Amino acid sequence: MPFAERVGLEPVDRVEVTVVMDNSIDILAGPSEFGARPPLGRDALVGDQLRAEHGYSLAVTVQRGDSRESFLYDAGLTRDATVHNLDVLGLDPRDFRAVVLSHGHADHHGGLEGLFGRVRASVPLIVHPHAWRDRKIMFPTGEEVRLPPPSHNDLDREGWQVVDELGPSLLLDGSILVTGQIDRVTDFEKGFPIQHAKVNGVWEPDPSTWDDQAVAVHIRGKGLVVLSSCSHSGAINILQHIQRVTGIDHIHAFIGGLHLTGGLFEPIIPDTITSLTELAPDLIVPGHCTGWRAQHMVAAALPDAYTSSNLGTTFTFTAA
Repeated sequence: MPFAERVGLEPVDRVEVTVVMDNSIDILAGPSEFGARPPLGRDALVGDQLRAEHGYSLAVTVQRGDSRESFLYDAGLTRDATVHNLDVLGLDPRDFRAVVLSHGHADHHGGLEGLFGRVRASVPLIVHPHAWRDRKIMFPTGEEVRLPPPSHNDLDREGWQVVDELGPSLLLDGSILVTGQIDRVTDFEKGFPIQHAKVNGVWEPDPSTWDDQAVAVHIRGKGLVVLSSCSHSGAINILQHIQRVTGIDHIHAFIGGLHLTGGLFEPIIPDTITSLTELAPDLIVPGHCTGWRAQHMVAAALPDAYTSSNLGTTFTFTAA
């Protein structure tokens, strides 16, 4: 694929990234340099609790001067869990000026239904056109797992402003980059080989998941904060792509799924870690589909940068 054109990404003074949905939660975990946990008060185990599931969602707030604006990146798997967690965390969906869908798999769009009626009218939903594909995983054993797309009709009916965008988008007055389609340039990140999609009524191989898109913010004087939900494009492809299109080299933080779990992907863990070590992020927070083996290996290779993902954590990054 050709390299994307350079875009101008406006620097911001502060970014807060809250893990609204992820695969795991530990309410006893302490804070870290960048991450704060919800208060563990006297009644922490009474009343509504945060719910973890096989899904991902991040609430992001950027600040420039006195202006603060928020958006949601993905919405988890089940209808009610992400909106429930937003309520528990005290985050109001009406504050989101946009919603970005990383790709069309159900563990990232299923919670959009729970947001119907809870977000502002005509809020833009940024989607790559391939996200509407009906997909399935076909295992060598013959077993299949459906990967249904979001419902365009339901989103239209609920008043969402659906924006199909192949290339990069700039949101919130140029302070947020949505990558659009990622260039694939590494020789070891080869996509999802057992995925198929229905195209013109016929099932065909769909290993590339071209709709996989990440988000980046430029922290003034610190570098890039990159958010990726599943990294079907390949984590290194994503980071290098964002460096190219922004002209900013330093990765201040990388938060998201690395998709290194299971027999198909564990063989590329060493190559991924070698490249991550060369990129030298100040913080790396692997979540969702990273897998336990990759978590341990990233932690061992980058001990000063690694922090485990934990549902409910808010990571804060401020300008130099």
